[in-house]
Amino acid sequence: MLLTIDVGNTNITFGVFEEKSLITTFRMTTKQQRTSDEFGIGILEILERNKIDETHIHNVIIASVVPDVMHSLNSAIIKYFDITPIIVGPGIKTGIRVVTENPKQIGADRIVDAAGAYSLYGGPVLVLDFGTATTYDLVDATGSFVAGVTAPGIRISAKALWEDAAKLPKIEIQKPNSILAQETISSMQAGLVYGQIGQTEYIVRKMIQESGYKNVKVVATGGLGRIIANETDSIDIYDPHLTLSGLLFIYGKQS
Repeated sequence: MLLTIDVGNTNITFGVFEEKSLITTFRMTTKQQRTSDEFGIGILEILERNKIDETHIHNVIIASVVPDVMHSLNSAIIKYFDITPIIVGPGIKTGIRVVTENPKQIGADRIVDAAGAYSLYGGPVLVLDFGTATTYDLVDATGSFVAGVTAPGIRISAKALWEDAAKLPKIEIQKPNSILAQETISSMQAGLVYGQIGQTEYIVRKMIQESGYKNVKVVATGGLGRIIANETDSIDIYDPHLTLSGLLFIYGKQS
């Protein structure tokens, strides 16, 4: 079995693959500091609850955008699984060629998403990740990462509202019944969700228009991506496990 780990700014997402089948997924919060022992014991306990024998985990691959987590996490995998994990970074075969002005500035998570989308859906493909940031990454028909747009994520925007406006409360992020809001909470929800929908439709349309690519598949992922994908025709596919699939694909490139 392969253990895939996606270290994001908000959550660490784990996936266990048997061959090409995703057996289970689970999450830990990123912002809580943990020692290698806390990571190791926590992962083992969750695997046990999911009826997965840790001795059947033979390989581990990690993509991370949070360097501070990596020492403890890497040490945990080595100590508790006796495996040196593959870390997605320079020198790793990904199947994606980055042709932007500064390839080193493209985060591992975006490369992994691009690899997952290209391997599953072909190219050209536009990959949308609704995470801490909302990213829009364009991969051409040859598997080249040609352009990317980065915008504040929905949660970042929501946090800015209730932290910087004294009278606005913390709210649940969901689509209100109508955009014609008549009180504060639904007013904020309308602005956040419909604002993200509008941003998504405009950026997708503009990126496809300026690229000149035909028949671009638009694939979305990320925690809040389903809310947006359900409300717009600009997104063709919502794939909640795209990043984990990308890690599986990149792992296969290493042999």
